[in-house]
Amino acid sequence: MCVLLVFVVCLLICFAPPGCYDCCVRCLGGVPYASLVATLLCFSGVALFCGCGHEALAETETLVETYFARNPEDYITLASFIEYFQYVIYGLAAFFFLYCILLLAEGFYTTSAVKQTFGEFRSTRCGRCLSTTFVVATYTLAVIWLVVFAVSAVPVYFFYNMAYACHTINILSETTASLTQHAWVCIDARQFGLLPWSTTPGRVCGSTLVAACKTKEFFLTYDLYIAAFAGAGVTLLALFLYITSTTYNFAILRFLGRKGIRC
Repeated sequence: MCVLLVFVVCLLICFAPPGCYDCCVRCLGGVPYASLVATLLCFSGVALFCGCGHEALAETETLVETYFARNPEDYITLASFIEYFQYVIYGLAAFFFLYCILLLAEGFYTTSAVKQTFGEFRSTRCGRCLSTTFVVATYTLAVIWLVVFAVSAVPVYFFYNMAYACHTINILSETTASLTQHAWVCIDARQFGLLPWSTTPGRVCGSTLVAACKTKEFFLTYDLYIAAFAGAGVTLLALFLYITSTTYNFAILRFLGRKGIRC
């Protein structure tokens, strides 16, 4: 789709009248391509993280209720956390949408200012102060999102261990000498901080664990957490691109300002 769009734009530029050709070249020269790519990555990553994360949390509550906790009071804290975090996801989606639009607009502003694309357009002290604010805010947001990226790996690690335990049980079950050993292979949700230590049973072992791994909820939740983890990584990459582009544009503006050049 992007290749087709670029092809159409090139055709329009090639067959446009001379005046329109110069105008198109000036406009394309003022496009902040780094910020544009970062915006597309950010939208994709946040949509993947929020959408898949929301559904994965709902499926996790079902799995915990079915296999890891018999008393509802044991997982009420986890259920409350899941409910609150699902609302946080809605806020994250709205925040990133607005913030990425602002960063893209700031990228258009600084890129046009540096390249002097629009003739009488001038950067002001207020504009440079605004660019500084965006640089600091994006740095802070990237550090916070790095923590989110690390935390999103915890459920992926838990479900990976659960799948590996089921695979181990299947291997042990194939040998007659190990028919009783698979009953001692367990996965404990309390060790990963998902449930308090007072939860009963808190862990799933043997054939019950294999049955849990074969359910549709397990495969769906595992895949959703992997997708959410990938989305968090894409969003982090987008924030790093934003940091690079905003810092570079601000540095150029400061450099030209010290040289006495108005841009």
